[in-house]
Amino acid sequence: MNKKTKKTLITLGAILTAFVLVLVGYLSYVLISYSRIEDKTVLIIENSAEQSLINLDKDYTIITQNIGFGAYTSDFTFFMDGGEESWAESEESVKECVDAAITKIKTYNPDFILFQEVDTDSTRSYHINEKDIINSAFYGYTSVFANNYHSAFLFWPPFEPHGASNSGMITLSKFQFVSSIRRSLPISEGLSKFLDLDRCYSVSRAMVEGGKELVVYNVHSSAYGINDEIRTAQMKMLFADMESEYKKGNYVICGGDFNHDFTGDSTQKLNGISTAEYGWAHPFPDDLLPECFVKCTNYTSDTLTPTCRNCDLPYGENCQTFIVDGFIISDNITVSYLENVKTEFVYSDHNPVVMKFKLN
Repeated sequence: MNKKTKKTLITLGAILTAFVLVLVGYLSYVLISYSRIEDKTVLIIENSAEQSLINLDKDYTIITQNIGFGAYTSDFTFFMDGGEESWAESEESVKECVDAAITKIKTYNPDFILFQEVDTDSTRSYHINEKDIINSAFYGYTSVFANNYHSAFLFWPPFEPHGASNSGMITLSKFQFVSSIRRSLPISEGLSKFLDLDRCYSVSRAMVEGGKELVVYNVHSSAYGINDEIRTAQMKMLFADMESEYKKGNYVICGGDFNHDFTGDSTQKLNGISTAEYGWAHPFPDDLLPECFVKCTNYTSDTLTPTCRNCDLPYGENCQTFIVDGFIISDNITVSYLENVKTEFVYSDHNPVVMKFKLN
């Protein structure tokens, strides 16, 4: 072996060794930095609401909206869905999308609002604190934030790494919450847990005349990297918790992004197919829902409107859509209006769902 070849091999060996050390160091960093927030963590109740007592037999409005961390304009595609992007287009785009969501929600003057995928300090949304923007926009509402996605810096995809993420759910109310806790959902214990970080739901309480409580659940269950066992365990835990509140005599509303085909057949009906090979939007497990609860799918309009689009393609003719967002209520609540709001997905990959209800 001549000197030149030997020198080349030594150089290549050094490069390979350095690469391995960097890779091992990075993987160690990801593993060491991984953690879950403790179950039943008490959440901070921010701001003061205008009212303290909910009346019986009076109409109220609640809305759920996944804002997609301010990234999902109608042409945005997401790498986890088979698309291309991992970051929002720009800081300006993030602010415009969040502002558009706020503007749309305000037109309904809701008494309660459930937001999901609200970033507070994430690479993908240029470290804009969307929680502060939302709280500032809804003066007179009390607010609770539950973190459900906090990750180390993820170097994937390689040309636009998703980066570090801090994100969660906001629950807003015109009626003062007396308490709120965060419940940690079961998640995968394998490597897929790094894609499905710290899923949870929040449980917030407001007082009702007569001494009962309205218990509001804000949920964003898993979409990626889980199996049927985890999917079922998440729903069983949520439903058992809700049922325990109902048995105390309380009123229960659960809303949010369930990451299931909420009607059970929206995949087929909205996309003109007779059968479906389900990816992340499996049919909602109706058989697990206790008899004292009602899944709200009796839409006021005869038109079936999706609440979510798959983001492998820009929104358009060939884009798959589903219904994954909605509400579940206890049977001591009456619904007078239910709508999946059509937005053409201009500011999020989710449409809001609005419901009018009264406590019996």
